[in-house]
Amino acid sequence: MTPQRGPIAGCILAGGLSRRMGGGDKALLPLGGTSMLARVAARLSPQVDALVLNANGDPARFSALGLPVVADEVEGFAGPLAGVCAGMGWAAGNVPGCTHIVTAAADTPFFPLDLVTRLVSGAGLETNTIVMAASDGNRHPVFALWPVGLRDDLAAWLDRAETFKVMAWAGRHDLQMVDFPFGESAGGPFDPFFNANTPEDFAMAEEILANMRDQQITGGRR
Repeated sequence: MTPQRGPIAGCILAGGLSRRMGGGDKALLPLGGTSMLARVAARLSPQVDALVLNANGDPARFSALGLPVVADEVEGFAGPLAGVCAGMGWAAGNVPGCTHIVTAAADTPFFPLDLVTRLVSGAGLETNTIVMAASDGNRHPVFALWPVGLRDDLAAWLDRAETFKVMAWAGRHDLQMVDFPFGESAGGPFDPFFNANTPEDFAMAEEILANMRDQQITGGRR
């Protein structure tokens, strides 16, 4: 018998510094006429019961999305785990009965439309299991299902740990992986978790978008 789960909140992680893109908010760059961030929000919103954006600085620059914005609770840009913790805190206070959040990176515009369904199915019998996406033998730590019940443990880790690497904390808990297939496009298969970190990556994202037979593709055969 699987444990009872309540609502699931989505949290888009946009708290990075975008150094490899030259600084600024790379997630607001237009991809095919629509910002990467808007594309990510459009893919994740139908999969969850509520959606929040994790970003630091002036939240007004994201006002066009119409999403609540929550900043890291840890100073100094502590990385994705700080965003996960902030998302957990927001969900606990704003989504009654919320048991889990699912995070997605703001610079990964092609992730699967069945992301949440498949992550939840991989949680098994343990209430506090973390479920992480993988593809082509690679883990994607920022695409994961996180039990809100682990928030205090994560906050304590962020307060005292010498490393903020996602796997360093996640590996201390029951951790499961769910493998996702490649997507298909007219230009050939592509990793649905492709992220645009550099100008060269962004140009490749434009090419992937142009070659996709259907922008709602979730995956396909290798």
